[in-house]
Amino acid sequence: MQSHTWHKSSYSGATTENCVEVAEGATTLVRDTQHREAGHLEFPGAEWSALLETLRN
Repeated sequence: MQSHTWHKSSYSGATTENCVEVAEGATTLVRDTQHREAGHLEFPGAEWSALLETLRN
């Protein structure tokens, strides 16, 4: 099993505990910081990039 390095998403608020964490690599993993045990969502790199580009626009 591959180990991932998680970090708080820059889209999460700086002063709130309601945030998500991401781990980027060949695929991008996204999880709820407060409920890490609930698992994560996995996105192919191209889909994750498209989502971020849409959010920027």
